[in-house]
Amino acid sequence: MTSTCPDANTPQASDSNAVINISCYKFVPLDNLPALRDTIREEAVRLNLRGTVLLSNEGINLFVAAQRNELSQFVTFLRQDPRFSDLQPKESLNTYQPFNRMLVKIKKEIIAFGIESVDPVRETSPKLSAKELKQWLDDGRKVHLLDVRNDYEYDLGTFDSAIKMGLDHFREFPDAVARLPETMRHEPIVMFCTGGIRCEKAGPFMEQAGFEHIYQLDGGILKYFEEVGGDHYHGECFVFDQRVAVDPNLKETPTTQCYVCQAVVNSDDQKSPRYVPGVSCPACYLDESDRMALLLQHRSVQLHAAVQPLPGSQPYFNNRPLNIPERFDGMTLLDCLDHWHPQVGREEWEQRIRNSMIAPSQPHSRRIRRRKSPQVQLPLSPDRIVRSGERFDHLLPGTVEPDVRSDVQFLFEDEQLIVIQKPAPLPMHPCGRYSRNTLRHFLNQIYYPERPHMVHRLDANTSGVLLLCRRKAVARQVQPLFEHRQVEKLYVARVHGCPDSDEFICTAGIGRLPEEGGLRSVDDAEGDDACTEFRVLRRYDDGTSLIEAKPLTGRTNQIRAHLWHLGFPICGDPAWLRDGCLGENRTLSIDEPVMCLHAYRITLEIPERGRMTFEASMPDWAVAGTLSGIAGTGSSSNVAISESIS
Repeated sequence: MTSTCPDANTPQASDSNAVINISCYKFVPLDNLPALRDTIREEAVRLNLRGTVLLSNEGINLFVAAQRNELSQFVTFLRQDPRFSDLQPKESLNTYQPFNRMLVKIKKEIIAFGIESVDPVRETSPKLSAKELKQWLDDGRKVHLLDVRNDYEYDLGTFDSAIKMGLDHFREFPDAVARLPETMRHEPIVMFCTGGIRCEKAGPFMEQAGFEHIYQLDGGILKYFEEVGGDHYHGECFVFDQRVAVDPNLKETPTTQCYVCQAVVNSDDQKSPRYVPGVSCPACYLDESDRMALLLQHRSVQLHAAVQPLPGSQPYFNNRPLNIPERFDGMTLLDCLDHWHPQVGREEWEQRIRNSMIAPSQPHSRRIRRRKSPQVQLPLSPDRIVRSGERFDHLLPGTVEPDVRSDVQFLFEDEQLIVIQKPAPLPMHPCGRYSRNTLRHFLNQIYYPERPHMVHRLDANTSGVLLLCRRKAVARQVQPLFEHRQVEKLYVARVHGCPDSDEFICTAGIGRLPEEGGLRSVDDAEGDDACTEFRVLRRYDDGTSLIEAKPLTGRTNQIRAHLWHLGFPICGDPAWLRDGCLGENRTLSIDEPVMCLHAYRITLEIPERGRMTFEASMPDWAVAGTLSGIAGTGSSSNVAISESIS
């Protein structure tokens, strides 16, 4: 079964400089497809052709372009195979090469349909020539014109009164046929497509489905244009190359295609402000809020893939770098580690040193090899003197990290900024027992190869809004705003006790370095200057209060330390406890009650962008009358709290 199209040597295109486009297909049994593919590809490359040739056991389908001489040689080459001896390509002119490369591919079907009972090699529907169809339409003969192409092709142009099947893909055709009126089963139907190949399968399928009078337009719309022009047809015809569409004279039109959504964009649509080549067209344009919603939804999907399971939940060889700070210069290795990370314990550090778990840092390439196959290291002496800037590796084989909360919420993103709502407990950076189960690791996986820059911090046990920069240049603008106290940060905290005053302030100094238990000292006279303003939002019957905190300085643990100093420690804080007691500044387990401190709003003015405010939703403990049973940091829609904060 062949297409009835003019020979490739037809005088239609006499311009020797023109690029000729040819297309044709033939349903014929083929075997030994890999060898056939290689032979056709070799000849096509030799002749400098571009386009696509599809091969399958059911036949061949091709659309290629080149100068006339090369195309004639290619058609002659194909016809030397007895199976292709009667190929009759259709052709059209072009002023440039409409294909980027030459592909010869083996497919299951040369036109995807998926119905095994339909075999055009054995049987097709009766064909109606272009001239016959025109005569039928001129005479006003009663006939249904069925467009079997996809909807975007139909919308660009079709025959007058043609039926739109509602297809996004040809595989949907059987379902669309089932929706046709029952009366059409006994009435004449002429189906058509671009070049006729889809009708070779659509026609027999409809006959099998009980439609009695099926015809297919021989050669499709392109053959109709060639033989009779555009009578009874309105619009253009979509073609599958860089031309996008041709008119009834088979000449390329100004119509293009959106590279984002693949929608056809005609001349009128190209004048729309919603058409930005490579960005959007009227069909896929989204306003800023819709675009943002889709992007944030995509980030949530990426996050789920990155944290299910948590990356630190499987044993791995962990190599933690230790870069000796200047303040430890001249100390012994043991004293340095004990002062630096006292929460580990001096005896534990000494044991790790003697077990070669602390080793001189190796070049990066050697560290990578050691991760795969750790080598035995000669133990260092705990009394070894260390120097500022010296680097060691902390080797931790078989590391399994504690679970953390991973339900990061993405609030805002553009080409410069990322704003998220961090859950708790979740460390931001590798520290202590955490390396992979950290916000840094999660985001690096999601945004790879980018590494978002963290320009401010939240404690592992603190939830809330966090701003990151996507590029160093942006971070260099934004980070100084935090350092120079030009960012307004607001927190809410649930505290033990009920302050007498609705508003109060704390200016107690905060120690620069952590002391025993990883805590910083709090003293009215000593320590770095620190100032926090507080406002009572609610007083609860259980003896707790909801307080808004506005830090005017940015000292580490400032809000927690100030509230404890004033006698109102934060509920769930493992370090600054009730009754003036102290614990350890550790990351909570996900099974423990949460620490009730939440960063809910930041406001800053970014150069060339103006004033920007980002706000997180409120956690459950901020609205519950009692803390009993509160174990998570889920958001709340409590309006009263939001109004009192505003």
